[in-house]
Amino acid sequence: MSSSPPPRGRPRDPRSHEAIISATAALVAEVGYAATSIGAVAARAEVGKDTIYRRWSGKAELVFEAVFTTTDDSPVPDTGTLTGDLTVLLGSLVDEYRTPASTAALPGLLADFAADPALKARIRTDFLAPSKERLAVIFDRAAQRGEIAAGTPVNLVLDTLAGAVFFHVALVGETPTPQLAGQLAAMVSRGIEIR
Repeated sequence: MSSSPPPRGRPRDPRSHEAIISATAALVAEVGYAATSIGAVAARAEVGKDTIYRRWSGKAELVFEAVFTTTDDSPVPDTGTLTGDLTVLLGSLVDEYRTPASTAALPGLLADFAADPALKARIRTDFLAPSKERLAVIFDRAAQRGEIAAGTPVNLVLDTLAGAVFFHVALVGETPTPQLAGQLAAMVSRGIEIR
């Protein structure tokens, strides 16, 4: 019986990762996306720049993870209904888009994504696809309960939900009402439910 060889190099320290993520979000909120630099993040997180570059290809990926993946580790909602699950999901998304870091990061990130198709593809593959796969369980459960058809285009539905929140909260700058998540969830659920 053979064992696999130990990983090369030092193991990653989760405390460093959290310090980098926290420092990034705080800096973006304080000084804006353009003025946030890898050097400033490293100094605030008390790590070397090489530590950051070993994990992220550059500022855009780091900022995206720090600001727009805060809900990726929360449990997938399970309220017993599709509308309830989507309401919880959208509530978290609204909260994420309303943060000062999100408001400050979005214009710069969008410009960087437009200028660098490879970066946009990495964000889609490394961050968005795994998040969508994780949330697919909501729609699997809804199909098992008979609320929606098994062939519902889950990715398109998730894009519709995120797009509505993005446009309403982040782009237009509307202050979301406490009812916004429930209203959007009900509209989308009605649109895809089996009748």
